[in-house]
Amino acid sequence: MANVSHRGDITTHPDASEMRERYARMLGGRDVALVDGPVFLLGLYCAASPWILHYTTSQPALATHNMIMGIAIGLLALGFTTAPARMYGLSWAMCAMGVWMIIAPWIVGSAPDTGVIVNNVVIGALAVILGMMCAGTAAKSAPMP
Repeated sequence: MANVSHRGDITTHPDASEMRERYARMLGGRDVALVDGPVFLLGLYCAASPWILHYTTSQPALATHNMIMGIAIGLLALGFTTAPARMYGLSWAMCAMGVWMIIAPWIVGSAPDTGVIVNNVVIGALAVILGMMCAGTAAKSAPMP
């Protein structure tokens, strides 16, 4: 029977360099893992905000708009989590969505009140900031050609 109780230094293992490279590949592109959660929560709030702030009857088009945009932001967050190497290129799309959220009350809505405007501006600004954080980190961690 083999002596399996002996535990030596892992650096003497014949596959140590390959294991290090595989570990580095697995962790690559996960520099913004802490942003995934806030992006998901932002999408969740965006989708629920018409009911939270009670403007579903006064702004039905904007309520539907915010629900769709919130779902889209939430799906981006899930994509950032499941396939970060492929999805962080869409960080700029989230920035564009944030800019759209800022101007949407005047384009989609009809005579929005201050609460609706502030809500969308805050959601939009946070989407732009989080999108820029994701895009900046993705660009920094991208391999050079």
